[in-house]
Amino acid sequence: MATKSVYDIITDVIIKRLDAGVIPWRKPWRTFGPSRNLISGKPYRGINQFILGCAPFSSPFFVTFKQAKECGGFVRAGERSLPCVFWTEWQVEDKDTGEDKKIPVLRFYNVFNSEQCDGLNHARLAELLGADSPAAFNPIADAQAVVDGMPKRPAIQHTEPRAFYRPSTDTVNMPTPGLFVSPESYYDTLFHELGHSTGHASRLARKGIMDHHFFGDSDYGQEELVAEMTAAFLCGHCRIEQAIIENSAAYIGSWLRTIKQDAKLVVIAAAQAQKAADFILGASSAPVNGGAES
Repeated sequence: MATKSVYDIITDVIIKRLDAGVIPWRKPWRTFGPSRNLISGKPYRGINQFILGCAPFSSPFFVTFKQAKECGGFVRAGERSLPCVFWTEWQVEDKDTGEDKKIPVLRFYNVFNSEQCDGLNHARLAELLGADSPAAFNPIADAQAVVDGMPKRPAIQHTEPRAFYRPSTDTVNMPTPGLFVSPESYYDTLFHELGHSTGHASRLARKGIMDHHFFGDSDYGQEELVAEMTAAFLCGHCRIEQAIIENSAAYIGSWLRTIKQDAKLVVIAAAQAQKAADFILGASSAPVNGGAES
């Protein structure tokens, strides 16, 4: 019997977690208080606090489309707004008495989180970049060595309190390391974004990065699976997978439900993820043992 690779072992563990059922979301860094408007600084009230507080963002600040422009920025294409509700009064004539009366009417407007915008320039955003002092960060030597040794590595910056890879500039942004709940969570998240970066034209030219997709569609979802599997493989390589495997399974499970697929898609994504992990490690890009490619 052939010896299982680290890729096979990690894939098996994740599939078992998926079969057991998991609760999704990936955001292993500290957040910054109740949701509030960026311009006024006032917290949202009532049901709005619940609606906005449940959104997957670390920033507490929200703006309307117009307010984003007023701050010198813009809402990125494809980003979806969240509703903010409020009561207003309409004055109508009472059919029985002929007198004017006011009736309450529930209305709403749309807002976007500051993490869905680029170029925002407002003093309150400084709160997210250091006003709440990050904890001390102790790098993990093996994980940092993987990052430092990645061939053709994209630039890594820590200028915004969110994690993303931007293909147009070939850059990875990460929250400040001290904001993460643990060093393992920091490297897991960084590996995820570096996994995305392997899809760039200068590296593996993967469809999920080369083509523009909208949040939630099947191609976007598969690219997220590839990036998350890449992170899981690299964490396994660095022997820190036990600290993050539950969160990885939860995140992968959330995307499987989003694109209405089953856990078998993990095996397909794992083949592409091994190529990505091998690229980052500077190793062979042979397919995962027993895996398939799409």
